[in-house]
Amino acid sequence: MLAKKEHVSETPATQLLRKNKIDFSEHPYAYEDHGGTSVSARELGVDEHAVIKTLVMQDEAAKPLIVLMHGDRKVSTKNLARQISCKSVEPCKPEIAQKHSGFLVGGTSPFGTKKAMPVYVERTVLDLPKIYINGGRRGYLIGISPAVLVSLLQAKAVECAIEE
Repeated sequence: MLAKKEHVSETPATQLLRKNKIDFSEHPYAYEDHGGTSVSARELGVDEHAVIKTLVMQDEAAKPLIVLMHGDRKVSTKNLARQISCKSVEPCKPEIAQKHSGFLVGGTSPFGTKKAMPVYVERTVLDLPKIYINGGRRGYLIGISPAVLVSLLQAKAVECAIEE
């Protein structure tokens, strides 16, 4: 078998997408610890607004949930909690997030998580023509239509973005 150039090995995320016959482009880049979306946007030469963060959070009962947010925005946990009828929402500690998602922090994808979690997406993410989101490994983003978030993950639109 011929090796494809820059072939990236499968992750639970890419396996799920392929199984569902979803088109996506692969974008490996040089991962930097704590570099976040500004590094991946720079490395890919795309607008950070189109790079989507996958955040594992939890409600007051410690039930996990996923929030998908523009790379250049933060989540207002107060607004989010109000919109999803929870008392409070807070980010999970890295080791807890990893347990729920099955991915290393910095490589968390909303696709193919170990545990099924409700997914919430900032409404304006769905207006973008294409988004870049983690493919299940540090230093690996996939380019995909935001409509997939709704069709495959049943993501619910929320409005909880705040300027960084």
